[in-house]
Amino acid sequence: MKKILILVVCLFTTAIYAQSYPFKISGKLVSEEDQVPLESATVFLQREQDSTLLTYTITNKDGVFLLEDKAFVSNAELFISYVGYQSYSKKIDLEKTPELNLETIQLASDANRLDEVVVRAVAPVTVKKDTLEFNVKSFKTKKDASVEDLLKELPGVEVDEEGKIKVNGKEVNKILVNGKPFFGDDPTITTRNLTKDIIEKVQITDTKSKSEAFAGEEGDQENKTINLTIKEENNKGTFGRLAGGLGSDKRFEFAGIVNRFDNDRRISVLAGGNNINSPGFSFGEIQKMFGGGRSVYVNSNGSFVLDGRAFGGGEGITRSRNIGANYADVLGEKVDINSDYFYSASNSDNETVTSRENILPDARYFTNANSRNSSNNDNHSGSVALDIELDSTFLVNINPEFTITRGNSKFSNMERTTDEAGVLTNESTNSSVVDTKGNNFRNNIDITKRFGKNGAFLKWNMSNEFNTTETDDYLNSDTEIYGDTPESIVRNQFTDGERKLNSFYSSVTYRLPLVSKTFFLDAKYSLRSDRRDNKESTFDFNTTSQTYSDFNTDLSTNFIYKNRRSTPALELTYKKEKFTLSVEGGYVFRTLENEDKLRPNFSIKRDFNALELGSYFNMRFNPKMSMYMGYSLSNSPPDLTQIQPFQDVSDPLNTITGNPDLKPTNRHSVYFGFNNYNFQKGSGFYAYANLNVAQDEVVSKTTVDEDFVRNTTYANVNGNYRYNLSAYYSKSVKLDTLRTLKFSLGTWGNANRSINFNNDIQYASKSNSVTPNMSVTFNWKEVFEFRPSYNITFTKTSFDVVDFSDQKFSTHSFRLRTATFVPKKLEWRNDIAYNYNPNVADGFQKDSWFWNTTFAYSILNDAGTISVKIYDLLNQNTNARRTATANFIQDSQSTVLQRYVMFGFSWKFNSLGKKGETSSNIFFHD
Repeated sequence: MKKILILVVCLFTTAIYAQSYPFKISGKLVSEEDQVPLESATVFLQREQDSTLLTYTITNKDGVFLLEDKAFVSNAELFISYVGYQSYSKKIDLEKTPELNLETIQLASDANRLDEVVVRAVAPVTVKKDTLEFNVKSFKTKKDASVEDLLKELPGVEVDEEGKIKVNGKEVNKILVNGKPFFGDDPTITTRNLTKDIIEKVQITDTKSKSEAFAGEEGDQENKTINLTIKEENNKGTFGRLAGGLGSDKRFEFAGIVNRFDNDRRISVLAGGNNINSPGFSFGEIQKMFGGGRSVYVNSNGSFVLDGRAFGGGEGITRSRNIGANYADVLGEKVDINSDYFYSASNSDNETVTSRENILPDARYFTNANSRNSSNNDNHSGSVALDIELDSTFLVNINPEFTITRGNSKFSNMERTTDEAGVLTNESTNSSVVDTKGNNFRNNIDITKRFGKNGAFLKWNMSNEFNTTETDDYLNSDTEIYGDTPESIVRNQFTDGERKLNSFYSSVTYRLPLVSKTFFLDAKYSLRSDRRDNKESTFDFNTTSQTYSDFNTDLSTNFIYKNRRSTPALELTYKKEKFTLSVEGGYVFRTLENEDKLRPNFSIKRDFNALELGSYFNMRFNPKMSMYMGYSLSNSPPDLTQIQPFQDVSDPLNTITGNPDLKPTNRHSVYFGFNNYNFQKGSGFYAYANLNVAQDEVVSKTTVDEDFVRNTTYANVNGNYRYNLSAYYSKSVKLDTLRTLKFSLGTWGNANRSINFNNDIQYASKSNSVTPNMSVTFNWKEVFEFRPSYNITFTKTSFDVVDFSDQKFSTHSFRLRTATFVPKKLEWRNDIAYNYNPNVADGFQKDSWFWNTTFAYSILNDAGTISVKIYDLLNQNTNARRTATANFIQDSQSTVLQRYVMFGFSWKFNSLGKKGETSSNIFFHD
């Protein structure tokens, strides 16, 4: 570690003495014809010797520009370009003229070139209304760079280790190739498998659905879409990658993707598998071929969802395998089709140890548990997207999807509860085996019709979903309750479960332009109907017949839960070039109905009406800076398990009873965001704040008897709120033409006030958490990269009752990532993390070092890579964690993946180009 730090200091010292030429170039751009300022024109400076881009900027609303930076060469050339106007250029000696005021520059109109920019040097960036367009040739990268490598070079674009992309602080949630999704919208499949040399332009816009774009609506201005346009000559051929690895402790991984492009037709196939807890598509190279996905959600049954697709998996040690295919084409002149299919399977094993201190107003009791879980899951999913443009004003989008799931899980648990004196009060053991079958079908249809040229349109949407889940659950449990009223509860049961969902949603919107293309009135109406059938038939084991034949009414259910809602609404939208303002109001007519077929006297039906409001304001001060704010009032009903009066006694230590008098919850939300990125200076700042206040929030209300057996119901409370704050600043500094230094400072925090109950005592708790963080990145192109980062989290929880003790916690996390690229074909990467949690209980690991290291060597003219990866080099991986609430403090630790060594090989191939020949000989180097 000391040697690395010394090396970095030496590199910084060397950079200080590099010859540089500070410069300041300013001016004003106007139209020659009418002297009108030209906003958003591109002004850029290139090195005269080899046309290397030095810096660029965009003119403001007054046509004024300022280029202020330093270069490491003196001879440069200035270019100015603007759509529909002739270009301007001027050679400058930066050593002799470090400060230059060009005053007013007049550009002559070029009526024959209104749709393109024609300059002797292509502009690195072009602003076209709401689209920011980068010319790929202007940004130089390493040889054989991927799209992800290219994006890292674009001003204002950030790409983290997992492949998540942000543009000026706004997250990219969609990546398109020639305007179409590429393999299910998973961005890392696109960015890590397409190479830079086949891309011509990178276009960045606000995210819109196809219907929104066709109708001319604003869309989602706080998320971005990247569209990669492929050179016409490179849009035909085959490319892909294959990789695999074998390691110690029988660890393995394999993955591959093959793509066939033929102009509008695209066919892709991928497959992967591993037993190293990766959600598929991973292998032992420096960078994962497909990445970890933008979002991963782990379900309680052990499966997980990656970017909205189920891939199996689970906690503990997971073995996964998956295969998928994608097909995109244009059928005739009016129909675009995009379809995909995925199969995924997983097997996982996990053991968990939990220690919980339960807090009562007048006492404490302690629960220790050990559990083991193993699961097997198989998932099939597929979707088809049809875009039918009947004419230039009429668009139909049809998107059916299906999912088929089969799973089996085995679970066992041992739990013991003692009082403050250590006396055993109750204990239980249970084991279960559950088989699951799930089928889901969902379809969405959008129809959009435009009228005239003033922005009028009619939109109709219809979606429906049918979901069926069947379970076979075998349970054995033994519960012993001691104390003054001892009780022994033994269960040997089989439960046949069936859950169904039938959901229908439809909405219609008509837009009436009050002022052409500026002021609109939207009349909306939506209708939703959800029906959930929940039937669980429980049978006790009959010792005489040796079958599960004795029907247990207390543990069986047969509910039909209906939620019907209709909402008329009006929205006013005022849209100018610089800002958008919208105000919306709607009224919800809702009916909740619960029919109990086993216990008719528990059936209920209730009507609820509520007002819903929304407003949004967005201001774009210039292409670099914007802000937004909004307010919403929403209404949500209680869940079926909360509102049904049925008494659930499936857990002998916790009886749950619903409350049919619960009211829906109204939530007020106010949010604010600000973004500012200076392309030229390489600095960026964004901040976000959100406040959420709830009325009639539904919370649990639990009482604990003298034997520490719980009885739980639900209640509405007022006074709950939550707010979040975050801010981030980054700055990049060019040390010379090869070395850059980037540092970032940020913080995020939240605070909330919660009203809850503890043994019928209502109390309020306030929790505050703040996490300051910092990171530094030093990059010497094609030589070395050094990235330390650190964050610390402070958490404090206080209560308004004297019987509860306030709680304070802190956790520390340090991470160091390094990469060396010398000698030329060798790449060595390290990822070192240190975590310290001083708050966990004795017996749980408080701190750990986690170190992964990888060596990769390029062969076969850089088409192949051999690699060696060591996971958890120090063998200290842990997931010990502490959870604290007003009712308990819990420490837990479960199975983790431990040290292994993996030897891998990968091979990439590419025949894109004219007549199957790749244009891979076109590369740029500093």
